[in-house]
Amino acid sequence: MDLMERTVVRCADGHVFTAASFPMQQAERLGPGRLLRCPRCARLRSVVPVSLQKR
Repeated sequence: MDLMERTVVRCADGHVFTAASFPMQQAERLGPGRLLRCPRCARLRSVVPVSLQKR
């Protein structure tokens, strides 16, 4: 069982992946974006959480 909370995120290039942790998710004054390494393009990219609502 995975005890870490996973967050679905989208990088600046549009790749969607999960991150084991999304640092400073509670800091609203900094905005929703964070820098994480994208596994698809292997670069440090700005990522934002993806809402999982149906369209």
